[in-house]
Amino acid sequence: MTVAHDVAGDGPAVVLLHSSVCDRRMWEDQRDALARAGYRVVCPDFRGFGDTPAEAVRPYRDADDVLALLDTLGIGRAAFVGASFGGGVAVEIAASRPDRVTALALLCTVLPGHERGPGLLAFDEEEDQLLGAGDLDAAVELNVATWLGPEAGEAVRGRVRAMQRHAFEIQLAADAEAEAEQAGAESVDDDEPAVDPAAITAPAVVVSGRHDLDDLRAVSARLAGLIPGARAVELPWAGHLPALERPAEVADLLRDFLSDGVLHRDGAATPVPPTV
Repeated sequence: MTVAHDVAGDGPAVVLLHSSVCDRRMWEDQRDALARAGYRVVCPDFRGFGDTPAEAVRPYRDADDVLALLDTLGIGRAAFVGASFGGGVAVEIAASRPDRVTALALLCTVLPGHERGPGLLAFDEEEDQLLGAGDLDAAVELNVATWLGPEAGEAVRGRVRAMQRHAFEIQLAADAEAEAEQAGAESVDDDEPAVDPAAITAPAVVVSGRHDLDDLRAVSARLAGLIPGARAVELPWAGHLPALERPAEVADLLRDFLSDGVLHRDGAATPVPPTV
């Protein structure tokens, strides 16, 4: 299937991959800013988010969906920007298909296969309990409270609330359909693939938020150490979704990263020195 997506601008390709708390709408400010700066910006919705339906039964990889979309659009190589879950997908692509990736920006990202610490485990348990009880409102509010930093105003919280609730609704409907269709059948193996960040060759910046969960700050530190030549940047004001908390500042960060000798107009990448 071709996932729902937006394309804006013209020039070297940049792919923005959303968090699992949101959908492609989280990137509206950065999409427009990068398009004005001379990039062709692609924003897909993963399956079960935004305008892309959830698949009830068939196994799939989000990374495969993204690469298939780029093939459809005639894009061979691109810079990838990923937030949280989307960052994990970007890491998977950059490690397994380095020929497709010119640059990599990871914002408060996850790492496929990383063992979850107590903070994430506690969050997962509480969210599962609320969803199991059918209390979507409380599950949504848990996500809003957990993932946004102290500077996020009510307008931003409302945007995250709407995106997260929409994702819950379509994913829970797909889960119910899958349970009905798979009754008595073998379960699908959907284990996360093994990912080696040391295999990444693209210049990279790893961004963390000081108000994010300790688990995810640890993931950012680990990724910055594993990806060759990666720069580490901590945003002292940010929670887990800095692109929504200070959209203009994050747009500037991304534009500077892509233009500061990292991604030329022909799409060729050059190394970025690590932060000392």
